[in-house]
Amino acid sequence: MKRYVAGTLAALAAPAAGVMFAVSPATAASTAPAAPSAALRCHASMSDSRPKDYTTIYVNVGTVRYAGVTTVAHYKTVNREHTGKANAGGTAEIAYYISGATPGYRVTVSVTVTSGRSRGTCSTSFMPHR
Repeated sequence: MKRYVAGTLAALAAPAAGVMFAVSPATAASTAPAAPSAALRCHASMSDSRPKDYTTIYVNVGTVRYAGVTTVAHYKTVNREHTGKANAGGTAEIAYYISGATPGYRVTVSVTVTSGRSRGTCSTSFMPHR
């Protein structure tokens, strides 16, 4: 609204300078910056924080219903990405098969949840052993 008023005042003062222009409300509204999206709720935990090699564990994610879920496990030598979708209750289980991971090395799992234009992040970790 301030931009429209300022444009209108400039248009009223412009005839004195010999130039005339007008700013429409639509033009003023389109120049306003977009409001940032709200962050989505994100909570992550591991089904087993000390898994043995050659077992399957799950990243348990809590978020909003039907949100897309992307997890990335940051192992010592490689990053593994898995995706899924939250159910109607807002929970998702993303499976990871642990095969020969470095024992004693803490693996951080980054989690990103998305729904429409909103997104949220969280993380969890596990430490494999033999």
